[in-house]
Amino acid sequence: MVDHAHPSQLLATFAASLRYEQIPDAVRMRTEDLFLDWIGSALAGRTSRAVQTIDRYAQTMGPGEGPCEVLISRRTTTPLFAAMVNAAASHVAEQDDVHNGSVFHPGAVVFPAALAVAQSIGASGRDLLTAAVAGYEVGIRVGEFLGRSHYRIFHTTGTAGTLAAAAAAGHVLKLTPDQMLHAFGSAGTQAAGLWEFLRDAADSKQLHTAAAAANGLTSAYLAQDGFTGACRILEGAQGMAAGMSSDADPAKLTDRLGERWALAETSFKFHASCRHTHPAADALQQVMRSHGLQPEQITRVVAHVHQGAIDVLGAVVDPHTVHQAKFSMGTVLALIAHYDVAGLSQFEDHFNAAPIAAFRGKVGMEFDDEVDAAYPARWIGKVTVETTDGRRLAGRVDEPKGDPGNTLSRAELEGKALRLALFGEAASEAEMHALAERIWHLADAPRVGNLFA
Repeated sequence: MVDHAHPSQLLATFAASLRYEQIPDAVRMRTEDLFLDWIGSALAGRTSRAVQTIDRYAQTMGPGEGPCEVLISRRTTTPLFAAMVNAAASHVAEQDDVHNGSVFHPGAVVFPAALAVAQSIGASGRDLLTAAVAGYEVGIRVGEFLGRSHYRIFHTTGTAGTLAAAAAAGHVLKLTPDQMLHAFGSAGTQAAGLWEFLRDAADSKQLHTAAAAANGLTSAYLAQDGFTGACRILEGAQGMAAGMSSDADPAKLTDRLGERWALAETSFKFHASCRHTHPAADALQQVMRSHGLQPEQITRVVAHVHQGAIDVLGAVVDPHTVHQAKFSMGTVLALIAHYDVAGLSQFEDHFNAAPIAAFRGKVGMEFDDEVDAAYPARWIGKVTVETTDGRRLAGRVDEPKGDPGNTLSRAELEGKALRLALFGEAASEAEMHALAERIWHLADAPRVGNLFA
């Protein structure tokens, strides 16, 4: 038997014991919203070279047929490889959800693992939704626990995401609390993801989610069959916090479990770029709209940011690929200035066009005490815009588009998912409309099955 008093055990017990009836209606609906949003992001990744590479690897290593669906190709395979490819695909368009306080993208790791297991064992829609909630609640709290020091070096979606995927997969598998704790131990010892890839425009970010979903799923299946893991992998003397953080707070692992629903705090992405660029993008958009500015009238833009934005975006000065450009503050603000939107098509078609490159040189980032003090709970957007006629204009947004207080409606979410699917040439308008209706009634489904027949 294991000690039931420590934070890892309490979190594992929550993840294993959660029931659909315990989840508030608003959280259930938000989970459905997040599921549709994740599917759209996955479909948008169909044409990505990095995703196609991971998909070919999965086809080489895994069987050609199985019970689980690879969304970008509609082929079937085993749970492991379906989770791997779907996770990679959903994290490349930079349109997947994000939780501000943990700086974590839950959907890209939780839904691939939960869906793969649900399809494999014939689980119900309620089973899938409940497992997703368990995964979000675990992953978000692990991200908050690891703190800001962790995020400076580690990609939280890869690290905390492995635990989140284990929680989601383990819940569908109906692990006991002790089995879930062992799954956490195996997941934590595999948790990885380093930000160094951004400096080289490398493909590692897709590997982070692919590995997190696959390793979390593996950990759950192993635990079901008696495989043991460290019981204090999070807070132990040689656990994740000891090796990956200098400001970890164990109290955050169990913060109001069952009362505070962290999933409901998750934001949708409006712009197709790193979330650290969104507050400034919205603030610049506000200034340009309110003053009727054209890009040619702007001589300088300063984005006033938190330290996390500097840590992640500061290395990307002259982006060489579309994906690297999504981590360039200058590129994002240039697209906003010229097109009033920084969407998938704008990045694909214009990220390195001469006007965008020229505007990129006008953009700078400066550390801001107020913005940094509010982060990561709040992501405030502040910009100063200098114009050719000598004006200095200030823009500010307190909740970027997509945050819970400035969220997307279901109609907007359906529109976003459709745009993503069409961009990836992965589904038709009729298919996406039918899929949305199916998701809005997923709780009534006795069996999840394939999303696309």
